[in-house]
Amino acid sequence: MKKAYWAGAVIIIAFLALGLSTFTKSMTPYVTFDEAREAQRTVQVMGGLEKGTSRYDTSTKTLHFNLIDEKTRAVMPVAYRDIKPANFEEAVSIVAIGKYHGKEFVAEKLLVKCPSKYQGEEVEKKYGGPQKL
Repeated sequence: MKKAYWAGAVIIIAFLALGLSTFTKSMTPYVTFDEAREAQRTVQVMGGLEKGTSRYDTSTKTLHFNLIDEKTRAVMPVAYRDIKPANFEEAVSIVAIGKYHGKEFVAEKLLVKCPSKYQGEEVEKKYGGPQKL
């Protein structure tokens, strides 16, 4: 019976180790622009759209734009090879997920946060605006 318990414990530990290693490999940490240039793996960078820098090439379906760090004012060129997100020009912040290649950050995914037109109404409802009885 003891051999069966030991074998079960070894199998459980092996599965836990496999799960932990897979979890850490799949994480994409937020990094600064400088850290993104040095990273060898997929990372996330966040910033704002530098106005007037976005251009979309319809033949290659590639969006080129500059991402600007709100704190340091550093600029990073980004290339995203997919359909241009809706309301991209009105973005409040952009998260680019990808790797740095050559002179630009090549994004596999873009997360675009746009201003909400309902934000004022939600605040009014939550914090005591006019109420109907």
